[in-house]
Amino acid sequence: MKISLSYPSSKELAKWLSQRKPEAYSYPFVGATKDEAWPSGYNHDRNKAEIGSGSADFDKAKQALMHWTMFPRPWTRVFPSPMVFEEGKEVAVMFRLFGLWWWNSCRIVYVIDEPGKYGFAYGTLWNHVERGEEIFYVEQEADGRVWYKIEAFSQPRFVWARLFKFVARAFQRRFVRGSKAGMKAELVAR
Repeated sequence: MKISLSYPSSKELAKWLSQRKPEAYSYPFVGATKDEAWPSGYNHDRNKAEIGSGSADFDKAKQALMHWTMFPRPWTRVFPSPMVFEEGKEVAVMFRLFGLWWWNSCRIVYVIDEPGKYGFAYGTLWNHVERGEEIFYVEQEADGRVWYKIEAFSQPRFVWARLFKFVARAFQRRFVRGSKAGMKAELVAR
């Protein structure tokens, strides 16, 4: 993890991200978000929001994911953006908290691209304040309703994050609220 006063340039982010390629995942349960039973000792979060109806809304929701719309601005950003999700690709997840930009690294663990379901899961690398895995996806049910789902298992990785776990959890809840609202707003706007 790295911290800066200002948001970095694309060149800086690309260089930093290329240095993450040899990093291992920071947790042993890579791919566990595919299963119903998640590892013990982690916070388990499962959230969803109905965001539309019909094939057109499902296609819009897929595009919104590719543009990282689920990351609420102005305090979160992801690099690179937009992106075609590809297993094994590193991403920089940036959060602005307490007036600082916190650089965190993740890697795409797997991609979902099925009829009526699209998304991906990423896992944290050693350069991340948390450890765990998160899945973002959209799903169209048989009745046409389109859902956005965000699910994760995580735990604080750094000592200060463990000491102030209540603060970290509050920011995670804020992120989920903003993420669901952003996806809903995007479908209305498109």
